[in-house]
Amino acid sequence: MHSIDLPSKPPTSPHPILNLSFRIFFSAAALFAVVTMVLWAFVFTGHTAINAQVLNPLYWHGHEMIYGYALAVVAGFLLTAVKTWTGVMMPYGYKLLGIFSCWLLARLSWLAFGLGMTIAGSSVSWLYVGAVFDLLFIGLMAFSVCRAVLQVKQYKQLGILAKLVLLTVGNGLCYWGIVKADMSMTKIGIYLGFYLIIGLVLTIGRRVVPFFIERGLSGINTEGEKQTVTLRNSKAQDIASLLFFLAFFIVDLFYPNKYLLTLTALGVAVVNTVRLVGWYHHGIWQKPLLWSLYVAFLGMCLSFLLYALQPWLGYNHNIAMHGLAITGIGMITVAMMTRVSLGHTGRNIHQPPKMVKYMYGLMVLVFISRVLLPLADMSHYLLWIMVAQSAWIACFVLFCISYLPMLARPRPDGLFG
Repeated sequence: MHSIDLPSKPPTSPHPILNLSFRIFFSAAALFAVVTMVLWAFVFTGHTAINAQVLNPLYWHGHEMIYGYALAVVAGFLLTAVKTWTGVMMPYGYKLLGIFSCWLLARLSWLAFGLGMTIAGSSVSWLYVGAVFDLLFIGLMAFSVCRAVLQVKQYKQLGILAKLVLLTVGNGLCYWGIVKADMSMTKIGIYLGFYLIIGLVLTIGRRVVPFFIERGLSGINTEGEKQTVTLRNSKAQDIASLLFFLAFFIVDLFYPNKYLLTLTALGVAVVNTVRLVGWYHHGIWQKPLLWSLYVAFLGMCLSFLLYALQPWLGYNHNIAMHGLAITGIGMITVAMMTRVSLGHTGRNIHQPPKMVKYMYGLMVLVFISRVLLPLADMSHYLLWIMVAQSAWIACFVLFCISYLPMLARPRPDGLFG
């Protein structure tokens, strides 16, 4: 007799927001982006009781933007994308809630420290609590990705897994520096995390940006004709981008030399500008979900150029760093979240909410105000920062208004996802 395989029970979760990781992590990242920037505005102007002897307030801000906001978006994207890449079901329901809870508890601990709250008279205790849940969060995320990749033997994805392992190391260095009262160690951990995220964006972006543009433009054009858009990609460009960025990363973090910094940063900028030329299609300007990705990568190229010129023109290093952070983390994540959220909730990617163009415009304003205007006029530096902070907050408020309802509701087609 032949055995009959009964269909497996379809997955269920206690709430739609726990169906797949992008739902809860994108929602939380957007809310956190608002809360942490509002608090940073108070910390920056000296209106909180943050303990600067335990942790430089600049490092508090840097840590939470990298290991708080950016890693939440990475978790939402990776734990969803790996399911598509491997066909292996990723954590959902209560398992996903467990991973998310570790991220949330770590963020609440850092917010408490930023507000100057204490445990038994000590504010640093909050960071010890944060360390436990932060490292647990990254470890669980890396384990979930590793299990799926190894199960189907997709060893080409191990590069992404290696970056997650190194992010765990970077975050560990941050906490080790806090424990040992060694701010230089904490700084290394923050910059290590920052450049690893940028490396992840360059790696994943090379796959998804041309894919999204091709998908977004192929089909019936405005003249009613069928068109197929195919963009240029090059293995040689991928290798050159990786090698130049790795060299830049090492030079800027561990071996500061203005000649090497200029050479490596210029190499990254040139290779990725050439890559953007191959990705260009005039049709992107009709679709905000596409031009936002393109502009984000263009901003990254400009930021690497600022790194290359900084030793010779004498402006502050953090201007180039913030340019890369705003475009390579802020702008690219907003562009990705707005596109991925539509596709994975079963909505039409060709009809995004009308507010998306304003979100992208506000993120461009963040770049102009935080990076370009200080280059032109340092006498109003505080004003430019306040404008950038306000534009950042407004961008994510619009995201929350437009996207949180769809992220919290079931798919219109009734499918699980």
